[in-house]
Amino acid sequence: MSKTTDTVPAAIRPLTWFRENVPCVVACPVKTDAGRYVQLIGEGRYAEAYAVARSPNPIASICGRTCGAPCEDACRRGAIDAPVAIRPLKRFVTERFGPESFAPLHIDAVSESTRGACQSTTPGHVESLGVKRGARAKIAVVGAGPAGLACAHDLAIMGYAVTVFEAMEHGGGMMRYGIPEYRLPREVIDRQIAEIRDVGVEFIFGRPLDAQFGLREIRAAGYHAIFLGVGAGRGCDLAIEGGDMDGVVKAIDFLLNVNRGYRVDVGQRVIVVGGGLVALDAARTAVRLLLSGAERAAEELGRVFGTEVRVALDAAREARRRGALTVSVVSLEQLDEMPAMRSVQGREEMDVTRDEGIDFISGWGPKRIVGENGRASGIELIRCARVFNDQGRFNPTFVPGSERVVPAQTILLAIGQRSDYSFLRPEDGVELTPAGLIKVDPATLATTAPDVFTGGDGAFPPGLLITAAEHGKRAAASIDVYLGGRRDRPAMRIVVEEQPLATYRMPESYERLARYVPVVPVDRRTGITEVEQCYTEAEARQQADRCLTCHVHPIYNRDLCVLCARCADICPENCISFVPVERLALSATDATTVAAIAPADRSHTAFLYAEQRCIRCGLCAIRCPTGAITMERFRFEEVNDVTAGRA
Repeated sequence: MSKTTDTVPAAIRPLTWFRENVPCVVACPVKTDAGRYVQLIGEGRYAEAYAVARSPNPIASICGRTCGAPCEDACRRGAIDAPVAIRPLKRFVTERFGPESFAPLHIDAVSESTRGACQSTTPGHVESLGVKRGARAKIAVVGAGPAGLACAHDLAIMGYAVTVFEAMEHGGGMMRYGIPEYRLPREVIDRQIAEIRDVGVEFIFGRPLDAQFGLREIRAAGYHAIFLGVGAGRGCDLAIEGGDMDGVVKAIDFLLNVNRGYRVDVGQRVIVVGGGLVALDAARTAVRLLLSGAERAAEELGRVFGTEVRVALDAAREARRRGALTVSVVSLEQLDEMPAMRSVQGREEMDVTRDEGIDFISGWGPKRIVGENGRASGIELIRCARVFNDQGRFNPTFVPGSERVVPAQTILLAIGQRSDYSFLRPEDGVELTPAGLIKVDPATLATTAPDVFTGGDGAFPPGLLITAAEHGKRAAASIDVYLGGRRDRPAMRIVVEEQPLATYRMPESYERLARYVPVVPVDRRTGITEVEQCYTEAEARQQADRCLTCHVHPIYNRDLCVLCARCADICPENCISFVPVERLALSATDATTVAAIAPADRSHTAFLYAEQRCIRCGLCAIRCPTGAITMERFRFEEVNDVTAGRA
């Protein structure tokens, strides 16, 4: 033991520590126990894994393909090499048991298999949420995007009669009309919506809210509450010279037209302005349009001149590779600062985008659109010196004299989105903020009208699908309270399972396994071909084995410890140390926690455990000669008795 008198920073471990140190759960807006379903996949228990993934998430199949995956950004494995591939693993189980599978697991089976094991509004826990089945108050949900679908789903589970009014001819909102089909097949959206319909939700498509049909008419039809989930389906303009020329198109409108099946001519050179995921989606879609146009021309040449079609198609692709057909993304930010690069999902999307031959012009801003006779022929750019000011606010500054012109027939603007609330009337009682968003209570998601609630991109800046779904779920709970349901939320309790040391082992070489997500080779990415592929069973289990099992912790029993320090000696990550109590400098934030303090006759020694570095190898417990350290798995269960203790 060290003789130094320097203090050692540490923190007393509260009961909530066990939940907070499963970072994937904490990061997920709907609190999906991602680590749990990943570990179940590693054990080959796929149906149970699907139930855990689906229980709190009404759009689990969609999220398995397109979620922004904040769980992966928080994953502790990411501090070592790369996060666990949580989102692709979700897809693996939804393809086996989700509504898109050949043998879907019915929602009642999901409810039964996860009873009590979830931390949010969950099928099977109607009693703990308030309204009983059979209480058929009518509720209107406006918009069939992620927020509306989640709200409708949970309200129907709670027993309400829910009708979803959707402006478009199909459901999904911007998931269908904004996300390209090569990322999210339409069949998956349709099957997910059909599953929600099966729990009792009625859908009315092609019914937008407008001057003739608005909140007044909905209220008059006998609906007791309304949820507005209209999303942000309109792009923002670029206020520069030439911004109104033909060929300058909002990226969201471009994606909307392509995803509705309309033919869009983009010419041979496309510039996308923006640095987020919408910009990448627009650029990748434009590439496919260029290739499909070139291939159609090549096929026609083959038929007219007798050329072999295969040779003609190869020539078209070669033209793309040589730069005759170009797509470039212009961003104010440098490449590593782009908004798309702020998440694991975004960085992988960037890699796929670059593989497809899309160019990036980073650190430049648009100054004006150039063209002739009202038609754009290019964009003048100016070098951006910095994007944010000293206070971290968006305030780009530019370098005078650095202007350059990049030719383009089509310029796609992916610089932001907004909502359309033109259907609102003063008598509706729903107020907007100066920014054009609905004024909302961030806790309850209630608007200024007592019977109207909202969520998603119409009430908050555009965010992740799963965040919008969480808004829908939270609004459903608030609507339940508004209509007389119970105000108490389910209590949580910790369930502890000691792991037998005789068989406790982490998977072989788990610390050396690399992250892997299968994708289609670049030369096969055409049209609506889905780029990302599903894992094979062997791949899924191997990827699941990368999980560091944050649910498991070494637990120290001070009464059995003889202070031999063998656990500290064998720990490969130096997570364990013994320190005299008088040297402790207690902190509320330090990663090292005080697991226990030995009795007075053992020099008041503290056992310190640096959980963030722990890889759950179990060597400390296996080496301990007295059994003072055990490996224990923690999970949380909802408790219907609201008087029970909370974790």
